[in-house]
Amino acid sequence: MSYQVLARKWRPKTFDSLVGQDAVVRALTHALDANRLHHAYLLTGTRGVGKTTIARILAKALNCEQGVSSSPCGVCSACQQIDAGRFVDYIEMDAASNRGVDEMVQLLEQAAFMPSVGRYKVYMIDEVHQLTAHAFNAMLKTLEEPPAHVKFILATTDPQKILVTVLSRCLQFNLRQVSPMQLTSHLSTVLAGEGIQTDAKALELIARAAGGSVRDALSLLDQAIAHGAGVVQADQVSQMLGTSNLSRMLSMLDALIAGDVSSIREQTHQMASAALSFESALDDLARLAVALQLMQFDVAEGAQEFSSLAEDDAAQLSRLACQCSRPYAQLIYQVVTRARADLRLAPDPAHGFLMAMLRLLTVHPGHGAVAQPMPVVASSVATSVTSAQSAAQKTSAKMDEPAMSHKIPSAHSAPAAQTATSTFEPTDWPQLVDELGLKGMARELAQHSACRSLADGEVVLNLPATHRQLLMPASEQRLAQALTDKFGVQTRVRFDVVEQVGVTAAVLKKEAAEERMNNAVAAIESDPVVQELIDVFDAKLIDGSIRPLVG
Repeated sequence: MSYQVLARKWRPKTFDSLVGQDAVVRALTHALDANRLHHAYLLTGTRGVGKTTIARILAKALNCEQGVSSSPCGVCSACQQIDAGRFVDYIEMDAASNRGVDEMVQLLEQAAFMPSVGRYKVYMIDEVHQLTAHAFNAMLKTLEEPPAHVKFILATTDPQKILVTVLSRCLQFNLRQVSPMQLTSHLSTVLAGEGIQTDAKALELIARAAGGSVRDALSLLDQAIAHGAGVVQADQVSQMLGTSNLSRMLSMLDALIAGDVSSIREQTHQMASAALSFESALDDLARLAVALQLMQFDVAEGAQEFSSLAEDDAAQLSRLACQCSRPYAQLIYQVVTRARADLRLAPDPAHGFLMAMLRLLTVHPGHGAVAQPMPVVASSVATSVTSAQSAAQKTSAKMDEPAMSHKIPSAHSAPAAQTATSTFEPTDWPQLVDELGLKGMARELAQHSACRSLADGEVVLNLPATHRQLLMPASEQRLAQALTDKFGVQTRVRFDVVEQVGVTAAVLKKEAAEERMNNAVAAIESDPVVQELIDVFDAKLIDGSIRPLVG
């Protein structure tokens, strides 16, 4: 006997053996047992989730020699012939190749005759959305009021292309994609029945690659069995699919949290050498970031179920959850999902992936640092340019020496600097922020802080807990350097995170903007020309259309 592929050999024969379609099975089972049968069913869903299988089981339930029920016997002549595709009163039609009005008219003419051997004539039209508009119109009347002995089962992967008039005449069931956990369990059952050795991680890879399709999963399993010469192992499956696995990405996540750039670079090189998919690697990292965040919220069981982690991988992820901050877990998810979309713009996938990992290291709260100066490259061009710049600076310094002498730091400037710090009051902080000339995140950090004290070369700032995410080492260093330059003495900055702070530069800026806005609205509303337009033409001022002039 010739070999039968797993997708056909393990096709479910009863409703109980269907995988991942509990809601649809429950509705059809109750309808069959209560004899509340509709004349037309529409099954929608992606490829390989069980549309044709449900149609065959429903045909057996309607024509079983033991009677109409949700549990056909499977041994009578009608059940066996339907399973074998030879039952004369069960007609499967492919709308992709029979999409015209002539084929539909021929089908409807045959539907008028009584069944030959069965109780019902069951017409299953697959990919029904590919029928032409004329074919749809030809079947509308029969679909609304078919003969009592006829049942229609329509199946499609794209219900949006079906006419609304057809949808309204059918009882619609949406078949969902099967979850990776359910697919893994089903594949394990299949391999146990086939007597083939495997490991859980290999089945997890296949389940994720199947994209929720049971048929695709069984086809990939067939391929994996052939690739591994009768044994299904994770390394072989990963090589066959060209994808990474969660264990590999856990190592990458470990390196990210530890700030180990050498390990990240080496792992990326290994992935590129093995021709693994960087798209799937980013998907796995995003999935792990979600599981990591769930564990940080003490939902360890939910995290393991969500990511389908093996026990040893779950233990490693739990350890990483203790080492990683919650905001950084959010950043990991945001960066890798954005990198997934931008990967097509990279010079090659490996460079795009590596840059995303380096970006995560850059924003790491414990490892981000101010960029170090580039080493000086000795070359004749660089030397000549530097010499020219030095000469120009010396000449400018000699010409402006009297005017610039007070800006040169020296021992005589120390008393002046001390005077500047001694006269500084915490209430002067908002005005000082504007004078520091900060930019980017450092400016945001300073604007949302309130000064509590300045003593012994240390500025103590209160930061509201709602802006805790602004605390980054690089921003603190830039703020401290700006204060040092302003006061002329080494100044340190210390932040205390509190619930409430005093008046900040951000608050003053917001209040000033609101005042300018109110003045602008009042000026427009009181303008004589505007008032005349309102009176004569019944005009109205559009909300949000008024903007104050800058300056």
